[in-house]
Amino acid sequence: MGVSYKKLWKLLIDRELKKQDLCEKAGISATTLAKLGKGKNVNTDILVKICRALECDVSDIMQITINDEK
Repeated sequence: MGVSYKKLWKLLIDRELKKQDLCEKAGISATTLAKLGKGKNVNTDILVKICRALECDVSDIMQITINDEK
C-alpha cells in the first residue's frame, strides 16, 4: 500500500496556486513539500494544515494506492 497526492497537485492547478503558495498558506516547509512530491508518508498534522489552508477534506488531497506484489 502507498499514498498518492495526485489529487493535491490537481487541486492546486484548479485553484491556480503554485507549490510555493501552498507552503506559505499552510505553513509547511519545502522539505515536506518534497516528501509529498515523492509520495512519501507525512505526519497527519501536515495533512490537516494543508486541508485547513485549502478549505478541503483529506480525501480531496490524497488517496491510498494498492500495489499488487505477487
